[in-house]
Amino acid sequence: MDIIQAVIIGIIQGLTEFLPVSSSAHLVFIQKLLGVESSLAFDTFLHLGTLIAVMWFFRWDIYKMLKSWWLSIGDLLHGRFKEGFYEDPYKRLAWYVILATIPVGLVGVLFEDSVDALFSGALYVPAFFLFVTGTILYLSQRMPSGDINYNTITKKEALFMGLGQACAILPGLSRSGTTIAAGLTIGLNKEFAAKFSFILSIPAILGAFILQIKDIGSAMDANFLPVLLGFVASIIAGYLAIKWMLDLIQNKSLDIFSYYCWLMGIIVFMGSIAHIF
Repeated sequence: MDIIQAVIIGIIQGLTEFLPVSSSAHLVFIQKLLGVESSLAFDTFLHLGTLIAVMWFFRWDIYKMLKSWWLSIGDLLHGRFKEGFYEDPYKRLAWYVILATIPVGLVGVLFEDSVDALFSGALYVPAFFLFVTGTILYLSQRMPSGDINYNTITKKEALFMGLGQACAILPGLSRSGTTIAAGLTIGLNKEFAAKFSFILSIPAILGAFILQIKDIGSAMDANFLPVLLGFVASIIAGYLAIKWMLDLIQNKSLDIFSYYCWLMGIIVFMGSIAHIF
């Protein structure tokens, strides 16, 4: 893998991790198109890059959530957990992120081999799930606008979004697209649905990074410069993608991503049949 290929893949990873178009599918497609095979070490750096991007963007929210979560532990020890839980929205948000992460953690542990088989299989699998991503996005845009926000979200809504994230472990099913669509379907307002989706990605990306961290050492070789530049590209692209999505979801429809997913699904499906990819 040369520098240009690494930077392209880093940009694709950063953008598609947070845009509702499926990062897993696009990484498979772009590597096939460029004729390269990404190493586990490079994938680890890309996950670290997108993790840095989302944590930096939401650094103040994360700080408040961590502080409030720690205070809630004190509440628990002093027998006033319930009172503190309902008086501080950031305490609830911290615990709800933990709750919503449980489904994807269980799916990742229990069905790891099955999911890996799908990623290594024919490209019509991610092509099909791109159609699914486009469809759920399109339908979610036609749901009545909700008003649930960080002050009013309950464990039911948080868990529903967590289930959406667990489903998005499938190649071609966008994590951000699925969770945002799930949030809009159950009445979250647009801005908070996107915000909660992005914050919810942090433990999921962190988990993937921890599982792959042992492979970082294998990147410290002659190809370290391409890996480093791809890593930097993923941070910048990820940050810009988050900013763009938050602006877009408040002011415009996400239908453009539905059309894009359907078009990409057709292209990849036809390309896999013709053995182009």
